[in-house]
Amino acid sequence: MVRTRFAPSPTGFLHIGGARTALFSWAYARHHGGQFILRIEDTDVVRSTPEAVQAILDGMAWLGLDYDEGPYYQMQRMNRYKEVIQQMLAAGTAYPCYMSAEELDALREAQRARGEKPRYDGRWRPEAGKTLPQPPAGVAPAIRFKSPREGAVAWDDLVKGHIEFANAELDDLIIARTDGTPTYNFCVVVDDWDMGITHVIRGDDHVNNTPRQINILKALGATVPQYAHLSMILGDDGTKLSKRHGAVSVMQYDEDGFLPEAVNNYLARLGWSHGDDEIFSREQFTEWFDLDHITPSAAQFNTEKLLWLNHHYMKQMPPEALATRIAARLQARGIDTGKGPDLAQAVALYVDRCNTLNLLADALEVFYIDIHPSPELLAQHLSDEARPAIADFAVGLEQVAWETPAIAALIKATVARHGLKMPKLAMPLRVLLTGQTQTPSVDAVVSLIGRETALARLAPYRE
Repeated sequence: MVRTRFAPSPTGFLHIGGARTALFSWAYARHHGGQFILRIEDTDVVRSTPEAVQAILDGMAWLGLDYDEGPYYQMQRMNRYKEVIQQMLAAGTAYPCYMSAEELDALREAQRARGEKPRYDGRWRPEAGKTLPQPPAGVAPAIRFKSPREGAVAWDDLVKGHIEFANAELDDLIIARTDGTPTYNFCVVVDDWDMGITHVIRGDDHVNNTPRQINILKALGATVPQYAHLSMILGDDGTKLSKRHGAVSVMQYDEDGFLPEAVNNYLARLGWSHGDDEIFSREQFTEWFDLDHITPSAAQFNTEKLLWLNHHYMKQMPPEALATRIAARLQARGIDTGKGPDLAQAVALYVDRCNTLNLLADALEVFYIDIHPSPELLAQHLSDEARPAIADFAVGLEQVAWETPAIAALIKATVARHGLKMPKLAMPLRVLLTGQTQTPSVDAVVSLIGRETALARLAPYRE
């Protein structure tokens, strides 16, 4: 059975790059009828925070990436890691190293001065016929993995193809610090082994970790999973997206008025394709998804395309469903949508003009609050020649049948009586009724706003 995992570190937001990794891992498991595991790699106790853990869980929930197991927390598995380390010490695949941080720094400095690659020199590595130094009194050792010195470690990456590292290039990795806490690369290996992970889908910043992890897995006699390393995502400006940049966190997109359906669809196309299909449901995505059509080159984020997708999904959503989401945003602003026109009708009228939930909420809030057009807007659009027409139109509003065609006819008749062109009446009406200069057709706006409110908003300008 296919078993994938998403294993973020809770040191910041769930960013867009991490969300894509989670989406691909989730989709691969769902496509193959397998299982998707969430694991929180929280061993960096200095930088890991409960708030970041919650941000990860919130982001996963918002995107609808349900997991079959977890979340597992590495800090709750410390006894298991220490147990495996003891087994490795007993088997001779790990050994204690008493080299101090100062000694290691001096070694690396000397190596750099000679033009060599800085690396541990193996002075505490046990070898046949080698006499080790006497362990210094009162010094707690780190534990190092006894990495193979000969040959190479290789794998056929499911995205990047064949990758190979010479073992001579890999020094003996510390797997437990002097205080006994295990290190990242070791914990990942034990977790993937214990959890039966068959496919590791992650960012290509982990490629250099993979040969070390494979060697440790082999030393443990564990099955090596298949690896798929996803290329980075570049920003609109061509630079790498920052993990800690709030503007690219998943929940920032929620705050900015994007739909999770749109974000999921957009992330799916960042480095993966199914022919020329640009728009597809989650069900279609999981049916189509494979690793063969992931490009090994970097994907570039395009905000305009995300906005286009978001607008598509907003327009496809039933007005009642979209109104529910807009109501929540307006209520968060302290606006009561029960006092005003039917919100679903307002949504249906304005959705073509707004590509985010926030912009739609901005446009619609004027129907549920008291508005006071700015003096600048009034001076610009409320001309002396328009005032008599506005008063005349308001009189007609008192008796007209309250439906858009009848209101449209009233506007045309008023314009004709006063010898005006349509914008000379339509533009000040927009400003007086909504405080906005850009709206759908004025007759539809008047119809939506209601007779009582329309008359009340025009009343100060009828003289």
